[in-house]
Amino acid sequence: MNLEAMDEESLENSLLIPSFSSRNVLGEHPLRRTVNSIGLYALIRMAFQNSLQITRSGSRTYDDDGRAKRTGTAWSAVAHIITAIIGAGVLSLAWSTAQLGWVAGPLVLLFCAFVTLISSFLLSDCYRTMDPVSGKRNYSYMDAVRIYLGDKRTWLAGSLQYLSLYGACTAYVITTGTCLRAILKSNCYHKEGHDAPCNYGDSMYMAIFGVVEIVMSFIPDLHNMAWVSVVAAIMSFSYSSIGLGLGIKTVVENGTIMGSVTGVPTSNIADKLWLAFQALGDIAFAYPFTVILLEIQDTLESPPPENKTMKKASMIAILITTFFYLCCACFGYAAFGDQTPGNLLTGFGFYEPYWLIDFANACIVLHLVGGYQIYSQTIYGAADRWGARKYPNSDFVNNLYQLKLPLLPAFQINMFRLCFRTAYVISTTGLAILFPYFNQVLGVLGALSFWPLAIYFPVEMYFVQKKIEAWSSKWIVLRVFSFVCLLMSLLGLVGSLEGIISQKLS
Repeated sequence: MNLEAMDEESLENSLLIPSFSSRNVLGEHPLRRTVNSIGLYALIRMAFQNSLQITRSGSRTYDDDGRAKRTGTAWSAVAHIITAIIGAGVLSLAWSTAQLGWVAGPLVLLFCAFVTLISSFLLSDCYRTMDPVSGKRNYSYMDAVRIYLGDKRTWLAGSLQYLSLYGACTAYVITTGTCLRAILKSNCYHKEGHDAPCNYGDSMYMAIFGVVEIVMSFIPDLHNMAWVSVVAAIMSFSYSSIGLGLGIKTVVENGTIMGSVTGVPTSNIADKLWLAFQALGDIAFAYPFTVILLEIQDTLESPPPENKTMKKASMIAILITTFFYLCCACFGYAAFGDQTPGNLLTGFGFYEPYWLIDFANACIVLHLVGGYQIYSQTIYGAADRWGARKYPNSDFVNNLYQLKLPLLPAFQINMFRLCFRTAYVISTTGLAILFPYFNQVLGVLGALSFWPLAIYFPVEMYFVQKKIEAWSSKWIVLRVFSFVCLLMSLLGLVGSLEGIISQKLS
């Protein structure tokens, strides 16, 4: 029997009251009058009202979709977002500001923050189809695109999303190797002097990071990662604050603010444009988290409605990250001017105190351990769902085995997860070793994902969700907004690809 499809009267009549043809003068069944006289009818009626309410809105153990009760809050969402946003990108912002200058640099940072906030608001309303409170849940970005825009655009969105996530993980491997190498170089410079030939490779350290990520990939899904995100967010605040403090210290010691309105000078206009376009890509990479927004939103408890909680969390996280971004970018450029390094903490604009540089780079590595998982768990989840759907009777795909290692609590292992996730980590690590170009890789990734994933698809889904009519004022404003972001993405992609090709050929 479908309780949800029945109203209260039909529920009572079908379940409580036998069919009698005779009624009293008030139209009440004799049996109902008798039951009421001993007080049982009210209790039975209340029980079925509660049953009907549980059917509609879930229970204390399960949500309305039958899954385990979600427990995420606005603050756990903020931790996830900050872990996803503040990462490798923040360290390149001083260099990006140096290429654009004192006017364009901060303005582009603020523009990207505004764009990310708008796109997150649009996308958070698409978590539940049509109705933000009772509509069907869309568990992932691709689920939402499929429901609102159809299968054809789902393939395009999925390809771009997974490419962006895969690229972000590759960039994190590159950054980790750079940071671990920087720790060794910092200690060497402290002992031997700043002109000492302290040269170290980073391939081995990338490989070590890959091994760590294979172990971390035993975490089943994003719902079990709140503690990882909290630790990673604390680490991101730590190294961002150290970079900011060292920048302020250097500005004070210099007694002047370095840099210019037009940024770093070049020998010709073409070189200047290439660097400026690459800087646009770097900044674009530093902000958007919309590619995993719905996955984060799917961890939130309800009530209140998930879209309201997600909008609150997005605003808090973006305000925090924008403050840190502006401070790190501006004080980094003010400290070093035209000599601003591509990576603020590993490019050795700062040498002392060496132990603080070491600590900051260690914080970066710890943050990237969690950041890698935040991005890769979306791909892991998609692979798990595909395997279960494709091979529902396979023990290799679906069975869980209990494993107990010395000094560690028992945990469950799935052979399909183990093989797929290990292969995934190995592939990102190998690609990072092959193309270890920090700024250029960030620029390409940012340009590829910025417009289609953070702007185009959220805008198109919002049109369907809110039934926005073509050529209405809201439709025109959002179309212009999307077109401007498209131009920025194209410029960033061209500049960053040119940078990678130049580095590889040089």
